[in-house]
Amino acid sequence: MTLVDLARPVRLSTDRPLCVAILAMGGQGGGVLSDWIVAMAEAEGWAAQSTSVPGVAQRTGATIYYIEMLPEKAGRRPIFALMPTPGDVDVVLAAEFMEAGRSMMRGLVTPDRTVLIASTHRAFAVQEKEKPGNGIADPNAVFAAAGIAAKRIIGFDMQALAEQNGTVISATLFGALAGAAVLPFRRDAYENAIRVGGKGAEPSLRGFAAGFSGVTQKPLDDIPAPPPKVAPAPVATGYAALDALLDRIARELPPEAQDLARAGVERLVDYQDVAYANEYLDRLAPFLALDRQCGGDTKSFALTVQAAKYLAVGMSYDDVIRVADLKTRASRFDRVHREVGAKGDQIVIMTEFMHPRMEEVLGSLPRRLGQALEARPRLVKALDRVVNRGRRVRTATIFWFLGLYIVSGLKAFRRGTLRHEREMAHVAHWLDVVTATAPRDYDLAVEALACRRLVKGYSDTHARGLSKFDRVLAEVGFLTGRADSAAWLRRLKEAALADEKGAALDGALATMRSAYV
Repeated sequence: MTLVDLARPVRLSTDRPLCVAILAMGGQGGGVLSDWIVAMAEAEGWAAQSTSVPGVAQRTGATIYYIEMLPEKAGRRPIFALMPTPGDVDVVLAAEFMEAGRSMMRGLVTPDRTVLIASTHRAFAVQEKEKPGNGIADPNAVFAAAGIAAKRIIGFDMQALAEQNGTVISATLFGALAGAAVLPFRRDAYENAIRVGGKGAEPSLRGFAAGFSGVTQKPLDDIPAPPPKVAPAPVATGYAALDALLDRIARELPPEAQDLARAGVERLVDYQDVAYANEYLDRLAPFLALDRQCGGDTKSFALTVQAAKYLAVGMSYDDVIRVADLKTRASRFDRVHREVGAKGDQIVIMTEFMHPRMEEVLGSLPRRLGQALEARPRLVKALDRVVNRGRRVRTATIFWFLGLYIVSGLKAFRRGTLRHEREMAHVAHWLDVVTATAPRDYDLAVEALACRRLVKGYSDTHARGLSKFDRVLAEVGFLTGRADSAAWLRRLKEAALADEKGAALDGALATMRSAYV
């Protein structure tokens, strides 16, 4: 090329490019999907450019991949943008349903231009999982907004289709893009782009075909309803001891409470043994008698129903024995293998992060021994320096699996431990408060039972939840007899579940006190 050629002005294309935005998280193949689209466009004689802006790792933000493409024209060089501009995006591909919502919030989806293609499955964000209560965002709000914000919406569970075909969601998204017919390319152009990629082409092609068929068969699925919290329990199991428990529930409890009582029995037999489940039913019986005395038969036995639910929760507290039991179960290893898509001949190694404290060690000891050690604070402090540190535990190794398995075997001695004595004393105090409150304020007593939801987890999580529970339960006496007592206790419970540190609870308590000044 001569100096004259370099100086000659080059005419730039002013044609508008096709713009595609992909929102995907780590492991979902967003980069591969972007490469497929670019490779397909270039193979069809188009100029294409892709860029990406990484999100924060592990489900606190998705990476945005952005593609612009134009047919190549001799002597003209297209100018491509590096980032999507609100109002200019033709197709948005969201690899998770809430990412579709975020694309609308960013202005990438517009009713006059954008086709929104999204998988309806959920991968919960850190902000959803960190709340002590139910922090899951409502997918129906996104579904409703998409019907207004997008020119056209295509949505079904593409993750499930990918798993069924042994691939990742990028393949089914690519198939949905082809099935939507929003880009001017034939189906075989899409498939050729996958084949050129080489490794893993066959599973990707199967996933592509499933995504393509999904668009043609049912382009918009309904949002799946959450599963019922209590599944109907069997009326018979074939084991005499368990059938005796089920028979006792059918004979002694009203129909309104039976499903929850069966679920409670199932939980406690798994947690401890049949005798422990019988103890649960023994504790439940006085609540039914109290319920009838307070006219609970006209209120669907709400007191007994809540007692059946939350007494089982209180009696199955999480301790180191329970944690060790759950982490060494064969069903857990099978579930993890399924979730990561491991094949039969592949080895999956799980690394658990554990941070035991001396409190957990003392709680696992026999009651008298634990109390004797607690009476020597200097010794406990010295031992805590050894115990209280984070450990990365590989449960696939013989050493760590055997250690946890031995700890799980201590279940037979749980009822003699210091932790069990204290948990049962705490449960007894809670039930005493409820029993004293019910004759004077039935609805408040029902809410006081539901406050047990605040206590969950183990170690620091358990300590924080227990502290909030004690603070909320302490207000029952103050609220008893007031016209809106149950509503206020419910608000306090919801505030306690709103954040981990308890700032919302502090505000709710202050507001409640000021309302009665």
